[in-house]
Amino acid sequence: MQVAFGTDHGGFDLKDTLVQEIESLGHEVLDHGAFKYQPDDDYPDFAEAVAGSVSEGLASKGVLLCGSGVGASIAANKVPGVRASVCHDEYSARQGVEHDDMNIICLGARIIENELAKELIRVFLSAKFSGVERHKRRLGKVIDIENKA
Repeated sequence: MQVAFGTDHGGFDLKDTLVQEIESLGHEVLDHGAFKYQPDDDYPDFAEAVAGSVSEGLASKGVLLCGSGVGASIAANKVPGVRASVCHDEYSARQGVEHDDMNIICLGARIIENELAKELIRVFLSAKFSGVERHKRRLGKVIDIENKA
């Protein structure tokens, strides 16, 4: 699977660890940076790049890092077809995909430690949308809201 990846300065120290984890699982990383630590870079730039790759079908899923994960999630969700969420526990990382067809996970690099972040990536990338009728119905309603905007 192709996985789009991006981080601002807030997640830069965690980037290499997670890119290596994704690749060790047999996935390819479409790296949108940051490529060097720049304390004045802005999370919306990376969120837009990752979300664009997912929206355009260049990547199946995406991973975004920032300090809290919140800003990256807000920015990514502005791109049509993107369902991004902050997840700091395994249940949300799995359930977000299985029930809501989440396609981008956002992690707060200043919130969680490295081993948990790696586990969340594993859970997120292995999860599949359930296809259960109630989940499809709810997803359809979410898409309808997006289409009205």
